[in-house]
Amino acid sequence: MAADSRDDSGGDDAGEGYLLDNRQAEAGERFDALAELFDPVTFRHIDALGIGPGMRCWEVGAGGPSVPAGLAERVGPSGKVVATDLDVSWTRGLTSDVIEVRQHDVAADPPPPGGFDLVHARLVLVHVSERAEALRRMVRALRPGGRLLLEDADPGLQPLLCPDESGPAQRLANRLRSGFRQLMAERGADLAYGRTLPRLLREAGLADVRADAYFPITSPACTVLESATVRQIRGRLVAAGLATEEEIERHLANVASRRRPAQAPSSAVSTAGRRSVRVTGRSPRATRTTATARKADSTAKPVTLEPVASVSQPTR
Repeated sequence: MAADSRDDSGGDDAGEGYLLDNRQAEAGERFDALAELFDPVTFRHIDALGIGPGMRCWEVGAGGPSVPAGLAERVGPSGKVVATDLDVSWTRGLTSDVIEVRQHDVAADPPPPGGFDLVHARLVLVHVSERAEALRRMVRALRPGGRLLLEDADPGLQPLLCPDESGPAQRLANRLRSGFRQLMAERGADLAYGRTLPRLLREAGLADVRADAYFPITSPACTVLESATVRQIRGRLVAAGLATEEEIERHLANVASRRRPAQAPSSAVSTAGRRSVRVTGRSPRATRTTATARKADSTAKPVTLEPVASVSQPTR
């Protein structure tokens, strides 16, 4: 997915710009591969949260079209999906009565108005330098009882592209992956972010926090993703002295070969929590016709909603 709160200059200077620019041709290949790899996991969680007809959803850093489209199928014509990103070129065509596409910086702009039953981001906040502020804004956008679902990378949990480092091709692949992650870290990515999500959601005051992780090992989509990613960043790898053009060409040839090394993308940690509705006293009862019911209603205490706590800065 795409990352918000970034400089999309596309320059090759170290430490500047989002590493995987949505405007590059390879971005579409990456979005398709990510959808094939992660959509089944994403929608398993979304369906478990009970997202259905008439609900309002905010898809943060949407990137490609697959998640907004899947959410629209679930909320139906009476629901709403707001898909935001700094670069909406891959989602602009989704605009409909149900799907609203808007350019938006999650760490700097106010949340879209109206409140949401679901706020979701996949592979976004790990790239956002102001991720704590972004998370605060996402929590504030939840309606009482609304759900936040964050699915983010944790490269530190699975640092190798080829867990089975059985030969020269695998060793080269792992060295290039290490270079890729070095470039990410130089641009402010938190390579251990996924594992912190359960704590951060609890600190945000969310209830029913639960998390699991998905570790893809290999598939045709992994091959497409690796090839597109390396082609996107090859200039930066060479400029930083992390690889030579010959090594990159050799790796791409290995990836494309029938005996290609298994490529394991980064693990994704999925964490969900619910905005609490804390009730003090008894809820007002519906008006009844009998005198006894009216007397009971007259003694009912008003319902008060307590505010959700703000998100603390992540511990480094």
